[in-house]
Amino acid sequence: MLTLHCPLTPETDGIINARTLGIMKKTAYLINTARGALVNETDLLHALEQGEIAGAGLDVVTEEPMPDSNPLRGARNCIITPHVAWASVEARERLMQGVFDNIRNFKDGRPSNVKNGVGEVS
Repeated sequence: MLTLHCPLTPETDGIINARTLGIMKKTAYLINTARGALVNETDLLHALEQGEIAGAGLDVVTEEPMPDSNPLRGARNCIITPHVAWASVEARERLMQGVFDNIRNFKDGRPSNVKNGVGEVS
């Protein structure tokens, strides 16, 4: 399994392409939750159709919302989620609890999650 957790930069744009897919094992799965443009979608479609890799799970695509013309729409062994996989009830509850805790701590003179000195109380 190959999972992508990197930013989209000029160096990473299209990093998953025919060459990189070609060196993966036929049993490999590609998981992309980072940025859609990391993957050349046409090359991925070809790899899936030819059985060069076992499958793909994508939470991102190059163009969002995904147009009907995306080559991966309906692709074999490819699951695409609508870029909201992070939004489970539990994840949102943890997020809101963190916001509440940060506000309470700041109000009590004990700022939490302080970055670069912002929010520090003397």
